[in-house]
Amino acid sequence: MTDYVQTRIANGTGLIILDRPKALNSLDLGMVRRLTETLLAWRDDASVDAVVITSSSEKALCAGGDIRFFHEAGHATPTGGSALLEDFFTEEYALNHLIHFYPKPYIAIMDGVVMGGGMGIAQGGPDTGLRIVTDRTRMAMPEVNIGLFPDVGGSHFLSHAPGQLGNYLGLTGLTIGAADALYVGLADVYVPATQLGALTALIASTPGAQLPAAIRAFAAGFAGDIGASELQAQRATIDAHFGAASVAAIMASLERDENPFAQKAMKAMRQRSPLMMCVTREMLVRGAAMGVADCLRMERSLVRRNFEHGEVLEGVRALVIDKDNAPQWKPASLDDVTAEMVDGFFAPVWPASAHPLRHLD
Repeated sequence: MTDYVQTRIANGTGLIILDRPKALNSLDLGMVRRLTETLLAWRDDASVDAVVITSSSEKALCAGGDIRFFHEAGHATPTGGSALLEDFFTEEYALNHLIHFYPKPYIAIMDGVVMGGGMGIAQGGPDTGLRIVTDRTRMAMPEVNIGLFPDVGGSHFLSHAPGQLGNYLGLTGLTIGAADALYVGLADVYVPATQLGALTALIASTPGAQLPAAIRAFAAGFAGDIGASELQAQRATIDAHFGAASVAAIMASLERDENPFAQKAMKAMRQRSPLMMCVTREMLVRGAAMGVADCLRMERSLVRRNFEHGEVLEGVRALVIDKDNAPQWKPASLDDVTAEMVDGFFAPVWPASAHPLRHLD
């Protein structure tokens, strides 16, 4: 199906290696299908006791979805969609759900860039699994930067982050490293990049059934090497500002704070899509009260509304295609975003009986 996903089984462990280095392992539809096919096969395979997902490149586990494909497919029709685009998001979110409820330990080595769709295939593992970060980890949900919203289950895992940390990450789209990822609860253990060779050897020599415990014991020796979390140091600032009642109120609160951390957050938000920041905040409010399946169904509807509106197409054009870094957001100002606009994104696209993810539970 694709040469970008390599798989093998050894010593009770199913190993998935993402191998699209020139695109930082950005996910296309073929990769999503290959991952799904593999995980479904291994789910019922008695010779597989654990799954490890990693990359052939030290630069990234996965930088997200293939946004050039989004732009091309989104321009295929006047309404901003195509059958391939519909298939991509339906199947990607179904894959996220499959990973979240996987019955075997699912271990993600989050070395290098892990953003957007990469978070979807790394964050959703079961409690028996592990999310490993390194000193090269660069983690983010940066979708508001391209006029989208934190999807692939972001409405669930960001809304369940402590305090207002999920709102901070979702609305700013800013990148964090290993210490912050561990503090927010988006990672479990830290392994220095210089020790990944030893980790690979450990994985190869340890029976799959014993792998999570063996990796935890291995990583424990590096727990003191992680460094300080900036988000922990700034937690009171984050909670004070990002707990405000609206995006406009958050930005007004940040503007009054001379703390360089607050000013950096405000500067980032000024570059984002005003509409999609408001949609993101509402999505996280709703997601906090939903299960995983309902979160993914909500996101699937939001994606359709977004492409109909065209915000992500403009964002990708400005940042990736034309690279003028001057997206023409609609509306251009936060003052012009109305509650009706935001509510429109959450209006049902399909009857419940016809939703493309209706079978998820």
